[in-house]
Amino acid sequence: METSRDFSTISPTAKSLLLLKGITRIPFVKEAAQLMVAPHPYQPDLANKDISFWGRVLHFEDRYWSIDQLLADLSIKNILELSSGFSFRGLEATKQPGYHYIDTDLPEVVAIKKEFVAALSGISVVSVLELLPLNALDEAQFEERVSRFPGGEIVIVNEGLLMYLDESEKEQLCRIIHQVLTLRGGYWITADIYVKWDHAKSGVDRGEEWNAFYAQHRIHENMFDSFEVAEAFFKKMGFEIDKEAARDRSRLTALPHLLEKLTEAQLQKMRGAGRIRSTWRLKAV
Repeated sequence: METSRDFSTISPTAKSLLLLKGITRIPFVKEAAQLMVAPHPYQPDLANKDISFWGRVLHFEDRYWSIDQLLADLSIKNILELSSGFSFRGLEATKQPGYHYIDTDLPEVVAIKKEFVAALSGISVVSVLELLPLNALDEAQFEERVSRFPGGEIVIVNEGLLMYLDESEKEQLCRIIHQVLTLRGGYWITADIYVKWDHAKSGVDRGEEWNAFYAQHRIHENMFDSFEVAEAFFKKMGFEIDKEAARDRSRLTALPHLLEKLTEAQLQKMRGAGRIRSTWRLKAV
């Protein structure tokens, strides 16, 4: 199946996320953020008192580490990452032997990312890392990327993709991934189990730029109505939940900054807003 939809307008947010995540200890993001703004120095505002800023950092930091958590107890070393943006999980993984990691995104993102990887110094890569363009809804292109792996099971990974897809596009992606995992075996780890929520209840303002981005890409509309609805959707598409990630507070560098700036009332309001996202490891059945 093919799609004529143009996803090129999504790329600028990948750049914004890189600058945001440069504050964290996520591998290589600080160095890449410096490359992004060169020749100017990358100087994150650690004194920023805006709770919405630290809320965003925390959100994306937690999302990144949740995928690593679900990868950690798997022995599979063939990994395909979809819509990776300026994340360098593949570069970090291939510092260890035995991996074949295929890192994919839109062509313009991949082109810039290749320059970043070449510019990062002092890295001893001992496994195979490929950075390749991929439209995840293009079945033929998807299958070609998968064919590059040696034999054995694979893990397909994504964060920051499903919220750009409407239900029919989610179904199309699920059919492609289900077919791949049925033939090869393995897992799909997705950090994109977002549910619709009343943003005002959290007391955190996303800001005009992010609100405009959400509206442009219909992100709220593309979220699941609930976690139960999400589970039913994946079950309908032939998947079962193998494992759900648990938040690891020890890895969240943004959390102390956020807690320091919250009043007790704001903290209670955020807690009352409830959980809006989860990361699931799915298996084809």
